[in-house]
Amino acid sequence: MPVTAKLSRKFYEQFGDDIAGELVDWFNAVDLTYQTQLREMNDLNWERFKATLLAEGAAIRSELRGELRAGLAELRTEMGGLRTETATMRSELHKWMFIYWSGAVVGLGGLIVGMAIFVRR
Repeated sequence: MPVTAKLSRKFYEQFGDDIAGELVDWFNAVDLTYQTQLREMNDLNWERFKATLLAEGAAIRSELRGELRAGLAELRTEMGGLRTETATMRSELHKWMFIYWSGAVVGLGGLIVGMAIFVRR
């Protein structure tokens, strides 16, 4: 909002309307110049800030991507180890199941043979 400079009536009476008018015009021109320079400086600073912000954002995204890739690679390695461990446990479980059921079948077979002999007598 522009502000127009005004001088007191006494000033106009002392120096005259022409000189006082020129002084007021000069003050207004100086004010307009300072406003324009301030606006340009603010625009320039805003553009610098925006450029810095974008650069920092890009750097942070790049860093996060690198960390994410490293984390995913580590996770894949751990998953490979987990798969190997699961396969080992599964083979151990099959072995012990075979041993249990073999013993149960042998025991049940012995019981059936024993009962068949006992019934014949």
